[in-house]
Amino acid sequence: MKLKNKILLGAISLIAPFFIALNANASTSTKGDYGVDNSYYQGTLGNLGSASTKFNIIQIGGIYNTSVKYQSTYATQVQYTIAQGRRAHSYIYLADGSNQDRTKQYVGDMLSKMQTPKNSIVAVDYESGATSDKEANTANIELAMSMIKAAGYTPMFYSYKPYANLYVNTNELASTYGDQYVWIASYKTTSRQLTADFNYFPSFPNVGMWQFADNYGTNSSGVDGDIDITGVTGNGYNGTTTASNTGATTVKTDSTTTAIKAGQVANNTPKSDIKVGYVVKVNYSATKWSNGATIPSWVKGNSYTVQQISGSKILLSGILSWIDKSNAEILSTGKVVVSTTSGTTTTVGTSKSSGLTVDGVWITNNPYVSTETTLGLQKIYDMKYQDGKISKPSALIKVIQKHLGVTQDGKLGPITINAMEKKAGLKHTDGVLTRGGFTVKYIQTCINKGIKPF
Repeated sequence: MKLKNKILLGAISLIAPFFIALNANASTSTKGDYGVDNSYYQGTLGNLGSASTKFNIIQIGGIYNTSVKYQSTYATQVQYTIAQGRRAHSYIYLADGSNQDRTKQYVGDMLSKMQTPKNSIVAVDYESGATSDKEANTANIELAMSMIKAAGYTPMFYSYKPYANLYVNTNELASTYGDQYVWIASYKTTSRQLTADFNYFPSFPNVGMWQFADNYGTNSSGVDGDIDITGVTGNGYNGTTTASNTGATTVKTDSTTTAIKAGQVANNTPKSDIKVGYVVKVNYSATKWSNGATIPSWVKGNSYTVQQISGSKILLSGILSWIDKSNAEILSTGKVVVSTTSGTTTTVGTSKSSGLTVDGVWITNNPYVSTETTLGLQKIYDMKYQDGKISKPSALIKVIQKHLGVTQDGKLGPITINAMEKKAGLKHTDGVLTRGGFTVKYIQTCINKGIKPF
């Protein structure tokens, strides 16, 4: 997720999106579509939020005054978005103030590694690192956007209202990039939202896309939610087709890349052809495992490797549960999978998770002994100390308790465990973390997906 200080911006407008002019290149057919934006926080798979999501804007990397970070999850998130018949776009986190030398060098490098199609959105995310010189900041953003446009993509500017007003001359940008170049963040609430409430549409000029929520979606792991105001997310995609026999949606792109090809291979593979080693997503519409048990909400929308096949049923690795092929969607056939690390794009084998064993074992008899599960939690909650150990009281447990809404005493007691069990989807809780039990497996699965379990 992006920075939290954009939440509840206060200023609102009753301006309806229907009066905003359309850019000639935008697709009116995509106006009003819901989407998400993803970074490494959403893991290799990414998180599309709900079954109705139509697009995903994916971070390729971040440029700072002291460092440059490339997202290792970028290419596979593009691939999996395409595999699910959604439109994939890109964004660059620009936090180098007014440093045009760094912008020119690294924006250029990232543009050379784009995995989304030509004419698609490449947004400049400017919400941190600004200098006190408003015009210098604006010139730096304009440089990045001009490079994006010259490379054949649709440039957009992302920020939140107070920050943009304080540090950027948005009118100057508008004179070059028109009436739909802004992607603005403004949230009605931090609680779960499934639709955009236009009573809270931000009073900001030139908005082409609105990030209306930082907690959007139908499963337990919320994600940033966006809505296309003008049809701009249709750029780079010259149409979609829906198969009459399966209902599967396929996107048509203006150009192709390795990730797009891999996604299209998966999208075009019939479910009847699923093989061991394929990566599949459990559909949001799925309700029952093959044995009749209810599928927990946190499972839906997540990806798993197929471990075994029996007729029309497949066994999902990690959670070791059988599900009918009709309740799964192919994300990767293992034939073409890309991974972007430190700016290098390479072709590798079948996609894999982070490698944490999902065995349901977390706390040992000695809590001071390091475990991989504890270390994984410390990393995912960005703890200061990442040693795999739980002290008494524990700063990690306090953070988890804060997310669960229980007393933050740093002790892993029955009340905290009960809250964990409920979050994991258990209807009957006992306040005990059973060795090899469901709740710890849920925690470990979330860690492997790169998402916070609580």
